[in-house]
Amino acid sequence: MLRTHTCAELTANDCDKLVTLCGWVASRRDHGKLIFIDIRDRAGITQVVFIPKDSGEAHRLAQDLRSEFVVRVSGQVNRRPANTINPRLPTGEVEVLAKELEILNPSLTPPFEIADSQEITEESRLKYRYLDLRRPKVFANFLLRSRVYRVIRKALDEKGFIECETPILTKSTPEGARDYLVPSRLNPGAFYALPQSPQLFKQIFMVGGIEKYYQIAKCFRDEDLRADRQPEFTQLDLEMSFVDEEDIFVLMEELMSAIFEGVKGIGIKTPFPRLAYSEAQKKYNSDKPDLRKELNTDLAFVWIVDFPLFKYNEEEKRWESEHHPFTSARKEDIGALEKDPAKVLSRSYDLVLNGQEIGSGSIRIHDQLLQERIFKIIGIDKDEAHKRFGFLLEAFQFGAPPHGGFAFGMDRLLAILAGEASIREVISFPKTSAGVCPLTSAPSDVDEKQLRELGLMLKKKNN
Repeated sequence: MLRTHTCAELTANDCDKLVTLCGWVASRRDHGKLIFIDIRDRAGITQVVFIPKDSGEAHRLAQDLRSEFVVRVSGQVNRRPANTINPRLPTGEVEVLAKELEILNPSLTPPFEIADSQEITEESRLKYRYLDLRRPKVFANFLLRSRVYRVIRKALDEKGFIECETPILTKSTPEGARDYLVPSRLNPGAFYALPQSPQLFKQIFMVGGIEKYYQIAKCFRDEDLRADRQPEFTQLDLEMSFVDEEDIFVLMEELMSAIFEGVKGIGIKTPFPRLAYSEAQKKYNSDKPDLRKELNTDLAFVWIVDFPLFKYNEEEKRWESEHHPFTSARKEDIGALEKDPAKVLSRSYDLVLNGQEIGSGSIRIHDQLLQERIFKIIGIDKDEAHKRFGFLLEAFQFGAPPHGGFAFGMDRLLAILAGEASIREVISFPKTSAGVCPLTSAPSDVDEKQLRELGLMLKKKNN
């Protein structure tokens, strides 16, 4: 093995042990004959000392060490002199007297210091993201993501959910944000779309008898970016059969409680308050009210319910879905769908935390004829509906159960948990506001051969 211990676990109880550590040189201090380095791995930092008479060849090699060199050090654990103990480190009572040193890989001088105290431009941080990730504060955000995923999977597994995957290359069913399109080489002139959500597939899972589905899913939307939006993002997506709104509310409240307790040690009060959309607009002039002051708390959750099923597009002079066209109307309003669409309320719900919408869901339509009525109201005739969504409508003819679900943005929730203003801080390799990846320079040009294979030709813009 390359190492016997991490750089965070040695204590005074390990004195006199022979150990081997691997990591990066966090700092080097030359005190004449004595050379000190701090060696860092993801777990923490340990001080290593090189003494000419004890370290031999390792002392000579240590003179060449620089910041961020990758090294392997073997030596003996000793207690530090009392006046050099560092109480801020778990390893602060000890140091390793080096016997052997191997430089596994040298490093160029980094463009910025690997320290949380440094002010670094976002452009530089994202261009050299692999260096940025070595900073403790940044690394902590990704450790947080892993812990949240672990809590989610444990909680949903205990409730009988099955983790299922859905396709990334799928059918373009434009409704809402723009799709990212992928040309098909084997089907010239035809395109896949990257999913804006797994919505239709998870409903088909319910037709298939899965009953309780979830997925931590990658989703894609070609829309303008801001602090809480990225072209690709992660959401927790789930769906259940034979449920109503109350089942969804209870599940999500229990899941949020598990997340906040499990990763932050914070208890949250349930059930969450519920607020009708019309009341929220009247009282707060927003459907994303921040109720922290009103509720005298820091983790202010609120359900927004009773949304309109439709909204009128004045520019195009037609009705549109307030959320998406697969949302069911309240039973008592179904008779008024065509007569008075403006007054029809939906069975949808948003979950708002501290003034930010972190997720939404609805009880879905599971009847083919009702789904076709909704499509017709929003301007999708029967032929077009079957062209776009025929696979779903056909599935509804084979015993589709009542079902509903929810999805929440993992990136937004993680940013709140981490105390970050932007979701870019909790995404491994985020895009800039211009949709560019500074690390890889994506999106980028492709060569003519690739375009010809796809049957595509670029149209140059006029200067």
